[in-house]
Amino acid sequence: MVALPVLQSRPSPATPPRSVRLSLTDRCDLACVYCRPDRRDGYLEDRLEIDAWKTMASGLVRAGVRRVRLTGGEPLLHPAVVEVVGFLGTLGLDDLALTTNATRLERHARALREAGLRRVNVSLDTLDPARFRRMTRGGKLDVVLSGVDAALAAGFDEIKLNAVVLRGENDAELEDIVRWSWERGIVPRFLEVMHIGEGAKLKDRVVRASEMRARLAHLLANGDAVAEADRGPAKYLFARHEADGPGRRKVGFITGTSDTYCKGCDRLRVAADGTLRPCLATNDGLSAGQIARGGDASAIAAAVDDAWRNKPDGDVWKGCTEPDAASVSMRGIGG
Repeated sequence: MVALPVLQSRPSPATPPRSVRLSLTDRCDLACVYCRPDRRDGYLEDRLEIDAWKTMASGLVRAGVRRVRLTGGEPLLHPAVVEVVGFLGTLGLDDLALTTNATRLERHARALREAGLRRVNVSLDTLDPARFRRMTRGGKLDVVLSGVDAALAAGFDEIKLNAVVLRGENDAELEDIVRWSWERGIVPRFLEVMHIGEGAKLKDRVVRASEMRARLAHLLANGDAVAEADRGPAKYLFARHEADGPGRRKVGFITGTSDTYCKGCDRLRVAADGTLRPCLATNDGLSAGQIARGGDASAIAAAVDDAWRNKPDGDVWKGCTEPDAASVSMRGIGG
């Protein structure tokens, strides 16, 4: 077992990881301006095969993981994504979700739902076709919207929209995105640009969540935004006027830059090559790809424990605001 450099000076968390993000592939068919420099930034040569992913997933559950989210790159580019979902559905997880850019969601939505996928997050930063093409470096908005329609028709338990907000680009579009989402029963969430990889070059274009809230104040109830239990770092405010009953419409905010959420983080990430990464904002991790290929789920569980001991101390470590974060590939770890 080969370990990458780890954060030995930081105390380990007392509890095992409960949530994991599996980066099925580092490949992506878009090149969003805050995620990758262009479409030729290179990919991993060594990715886990389907049997290795099954061993990895089994070992993660043995280690205490209860919630799994599939990411990429773009996870729907993986040829066995439906098979992976089906296998994960047999493990008795509390939650099984997927984040996608939705370019291939139209063709996969029904099969994913039937395989056991419960929730979908769609990354969609704008509803303007020209802006979408510019922000994704060539993406087609109509393809994504067709994917969203297919997801709605498939009947997932929940669909959320993730929009990264860039000053001078899509920051005037917040209300349109909220209203569009609410009309479809989708939960919109707005993300501050994180200083990770390409995002570190966009510090002057960060729109803080406090400013986003101010722009949406006429739509949202007063009070503090509140996180959902076991559902990640987003904090939500409900609609000021609820036409469909209390608590049905809400907006989420993810503050990776203005208010980091490292303390209490229970997430582990697994890269497409099997590297166990205890933090989004560093390249530190433990290589477990060969263990997964060997088929030993118990050994994976032990490796998870080893990797988790190097989880950064959230009291002193501030995630993507740390200098290390600029060297991390957002595409390579699935965000």
